[in-house]
Amino acid sequence: MKAAVRRNYGPPKSIIIEEVEKPVPKDNEVLVRVRASTVNRTDCANLRAKPFIMRFVLGFFKPKKIILGTDFAGDVVAIGKNVKSFHVGDRAFGFDDTGVQSQAEYLTLAENGSLFPIPDGISYKQAAASLEGAHYAYTFVHKVNIQPGQRILINGATGAIGSALVQFVRQYEVHITATCNTRNIKLVESLGADKIYDYTKEGFTKDTEKYDFVFDAVGKSTFGKCRPLLKLSGIYISSELGPYSQNVFFALLTSIAGKKKVVFPIPYPTQETIPYIIDLLKTRKFSPVIDREYPLQEISQAYEYVLTGEKTGNVIIAFKKNK
Repeated sequence: MKAAVRRNYGPPKSIIIEEVEKPVPKDNEVLVRVRASTVNRTDCANLRAKPFIMRFVLGFFKPKKIILGTDFAGDVVAIGKNVKSFHVGDRAFGFDDTGVQSQAEYLTLAENGSLFPIPDGISYKQAAASLEGAHYAYTFVHKVNIQPGQRILINGATGAIGSALVQFVRQYEVHITATCNTRNIKLVESLGADKIYDYTKEGFTKDTEKYDFVFDAVGKSTFGKCRPLLKLSGIYISSELGPYSQNVFFALLTSIAGKKKVVFPIPYPTQETIPYIIDLLKTRKFSPVIDREYPLQEISQAYEYVLTGEKTGNVIIAFKKNK
């Protein structure tokens, strides 16, 4: 089978499409024929081992898993003898931030791992695009106690996390202010934003309104810059560690002193986040945003594009109908 392989941490040009042996499922595993995957921020971090702390999970000197990919959607084509909850022909999708080696034509995954049935009416591409960003968006929402009527600012409303986050928080009957570029204003309005800052023309940190929550879905601001925007007991959450990993330290310090808080969004397990996402897909309260797609052979270009930080929603890797 064809797979996107890298044997050392490095830039997108280090990725090679290779013919590798098709995996065989163990007794508790399923074999999935991949129909779609994404290239996302987590994939880019895994490719380069940035931030450095990721090496303690992925492999300190070189990656333990040479095939890239953290999410997928596809068909179950074989099962181990002990598998009970999936059958050949089922459509399935899943995500794991440490990697499931899904940027390949086939993968194996434990039945009780991060593997879930794709809801009816959801395409493979939609399913794959519903995972990584929405998984992290769930964490923002459930680390705090959102109440109707509150005011929320979302910085970076067009990324995979931000576009899911706008849709998740709009269910709480809150007022949403969002940032995006000029070409995505209509999109962000359609997702549920009430007020929009075009970051190519004005900085949101000059806003005179006060917010209950500032959610930085792209990690491009800081607590210091956003602190004046918060109400007296407001909360700041960022998708990134921040300069010098400051968000970890601020989360500890503000939990002890001060009324304005930083919360560090340690992700919930996929066994909690993905069922929530599935429910919203079924009820059409969440629709993932897809920017563009690439074939597997052009995956290096997909990584280059995602690393620009200018993607809108999700970037899909679409697989041909493999054997």
